[in-house]
Formats: sequence, C-alpha cells, structure tokens
Amino acid sequence: MRHIVSAAQGVALWLGLGLAAPVMAQSTEGVVVELYTSQGCASCPPADEFLAELATHQEVIPLALHVDYWDYIGWEDSFAQAAFTERQKMYARAVKSRMVYTPQMIIGGVDRVEGNTPDAVVNLIGKHLAMDRTVTLTIERQGERVIIRAVAEPPLTGGALVQLVRYMPAAEVAIERGENAGRLVTYRNIVTEWTKVADWPGLMPLEIEAAAPGDAPVVVIVQEPGPAAVLAAARLE
Repeated sequence: MRHIVSAAQGVALWLGLGLAAPVMAQSTEGVVVELYTSQGCASCPPADEFLAELATHQEVIPLALHVDYWDYIGWEDSFAQAAFTERQKMYARAVKSRMVYTPQMIIGGVDRVEGNTPDAVVNLIGKHLAMDRTVTLTIERQGERVIIRAVAEPPLTGGALVQLVRYMPAAEVAIERGENAGRLVTYRNIVTEWTKVADWPGLMPLEIEAAAPGDAPVVVIVQEPGPAAVLAAARLE
C-alpha cells in the first residue's frame, strides 16, 4: 500500500494538482491510461487500486477494460467483454507481440507497462503531459447526444479514429471463486462501451454528433489506427 500511495503523490507532483479533482462542467483533455484487468487475476487488485488513485486527477483519463480470458479459472468477470480482449490483442499485434498480460497499462496508446509498476506509469504520464499536441478536442453534451469538435494543426498525414467511450465510475464486487475468492473489490472507471464513431482524415476541422444517452461519463478519444498513438482525448462528466 505504501508503494501505491507514493505513486499517487508522484502523480500529484507531475500534474501539479492536489489529490482531489474539482467537479468538471466542461470537457477536459487528458492522458489516456488503459488498464487491462480481470476479477479472476490474482495480480490485478493492486493495479486496480492504483487506477483508482489515478482517477482522482483531472489530467489523467484512466479506463479499466476487463478482459474475459481469465474466466476459465472459476470466476466469470462481471464486467468483461470479448471486445476488450480483442483490443488488447490488437495492441500486441501492433508491436508484433504474441503475448498479452494482466494487469497491463497502456499510456497514450503507445507505452506499455506490464504488472503493477506505478512509478513507471507516473513517469510515462509525465512524458505524455509534456508533449506538444497537434489535435485540439472538445465535447459538449446536448441532451442525449454529444457534439465532438476537433482541429489538427498541422493537418494529419495518416488520419485518425474517433472513438466514444462510456464508463461506470465505481462498483463493488464480492468475488466468490477463482484466484481472488473472498475478496471484496471496488473497481473504478469500468468501461462499458467503446465505439468507433468516425474515421477522420484530419485535414479539415471535425464537427460531428454522437448518441450518448444516460448519465454515465463520456470520453472521446482521437487515435491513430493500429491502435497507436492517442492524439487527443477529452472527458465530460
């Protein structure tokens, strides 16, 4: 637990923030951190806790994607989707790897950290925050829809995918079987939907609408195909 607390303080140092994020009325851009995790993975709870620490910082967009390949151990992950397993495999194929890991964090679409290594993740978040952004992204809610606006300067050369993500801020799960049997775990930022809404050439400004019913937070991610580098990401709570 000391290691996680220390890492959280490191995030605060990188971001220049306190440990509690303010309530956001407008969309805010941030560094995407994807955690591939499973309720059936004995090594995952510390990474789940670290993701919860990251969720307190408004300049980080931490997203927990629960995979289904641990379900055979004896406990079926209640949040797992085969699509998230496939997304993780696509990341592996993009770097010509045959291996996927849990827990694994992918920062900004390009940097991979296997296992629970908070210091490495903190350093990579800092690296991505320091990068010059070529894409400016905003999202605005209008009833059951969101308006997505993006501008690339200079224009993109390879185009990008525009993806809409919804997540559940928190849920508590009592795990009854498998490697984590007997644990009561609180999960944060649990992804429930990850949908491509547009292919954007990135030559002209983008303005599109997308359906976003309900009160769940909305994240829009503009990402190079691959999946590869995240060019911009914005969250609206």
